[in-house]
Amino acid sequence: MVTKELSNLSDEADLRRADSLAREIFSDVANKWALLIIEALGERTLRFSELRDEVEGISHKMLTQNLRMLERNGLAERKVHPTVPPRVDYTLTEPGRALRATVDLLCGWTHEYFGHIESARRRFGT
Repeated sequence: MVTKELSNLSDEADLRRADSLAREIFSDVANKWALLIIEALGERTLRFSELRDEVEGISHKMLTQNLRMLERNGLAERKVHPTVPPRVDYTLTEPGRALRATVDLLCGWTHEYFGHIESARRRFGT
């Protein structure tokens, strides 16, 4: 972040402030499960079970919590189809797709520096 840009932000948009909405949003979306769900949804619509299969290791509870958080923040939409059993689809909204571009950059960074980080961890003993 650039200091000049931060000086024009409202208190609610300032990540540096502990009580800001921006920090709450950042905390919500900057967790491994949210990032993986955003990446999995990409440009497509997936059912709950398909998402659970895409995000290996996520529990039913964590997937539910993170999908609700993404919906609450307007990053994902949930559509319930009136069928028996009910069919529920999830898709990213326009802001969610914009965030996905950032997630893609983070994934690219991870791939680019994976070997470096792996070597550093070996030297550190972990």
